[in-house]
Amino acid sequence: MACCSFSLTATREWFLRRSFSAAGLKSSTTDLGDGTFMHCWVPTHHINSKPTLLLIHGIGANAKWQWNEFVPLLTPQFNVYVPDLLFFGDSYTTRPERSESFQAQCVAAVMDAHGVKRMNVVGLSYGGFVGFSLAAQFKERVERLVLCCAGVCLEDKDMDEGMFQSRTVDDSINVLFPQTTEKARDLIKLSFHKPIRGIPSFFLRDYIEYMCTSYIQERKELVHALHKDRKMSDLPKITQPTLIIWGEHDRIFPIELAYRLERHIGENAQLAVIKNAGHAINAEKPKEMYKHFNSFLIGPLPPSKPAKGNNINGHKLD
Repeated sequence: MACCSFSLTATREWFLRRSFSAAGLKSSTTDLGDGTFMHCWVPTHHINSKPTLLLIHGIGANAKWQWNEFVPLLTPQFNVYVPDLLFFGDSYTTRPERSESFQAQCVAAVMDAHGVKRMNVVGLSYGGFVGFSLAAQFKERVERLVLCCAGVCLEDKDMDEGMFQSRTVDDSINVLFPQTTEKARDLIKLSFHKPIRGIPSFFLRDYIEYMCTSYIQERKELVHALHKDRKMSDLPKITQPTLIIWGEHDRIFPIELAYRLERHIGENAQLAVIKNAGHAINAEKPKEMYKHFNSFLIGPLPPSKPAKGNNINGHKLD
């Protein structure tokens, strides 16, 4: 008997595309040259009187899955841009770079291509690493920055000292990019304060096949690049007003990293801890996240304090 080819994951993808379109966004792919293509959801009509908001996803399926709860709420107030980072969704490169710095340069180039010079930036988890790098490299372009559960201040020694659940980077990778239903369940347990229970194995297998098999080697290299020789002393200072949002029970990036990041940024940072939430705060507590977005991003831009220490000058994608 022939196996049913129906895919719940593909069906959800279709509904998410419809949802983004209904919110006034359209799909766009930009050729950045030298084998790099970036896909981004962009406004059907960019309204100059509205501020621009860039939403950067974390490691996971793609931008639609992580930002679907927020796009319909944010598009009335902002020109919303939602890129797929390299090796997620329809974005990819043949170049060898794997750093968040290169991801940030590609995102900046996409915004250039759409004529956007200044923006507010929200980065979730890995997207926060990219957002932080964007703010450091392109200081005059990023007005406000929101970093959600983004362990930007981690050091390579933290894993050796037992800060994380995993003992090695490779152990983390096996969970972050699950290839079996057991690893998918491990990821759910690790990401949520109150994990979803009773998910059928056939759905997890369908999700893995549809979402977790493309560019798997390149995605592994992205995670290795995050950890390799990472030291606080190398982390640049940023001067933009920055909101740090963290789940109280985050087990992927423990909350100590939130306090460390707040200290690093200094007077320009404020920290909001969401109670009864883990790492996947966009799924567990979207209403609370939206309230923090709304209060921080709407209103007069507060004066930023000049940073002391390291600086990185803005530069274009080579």
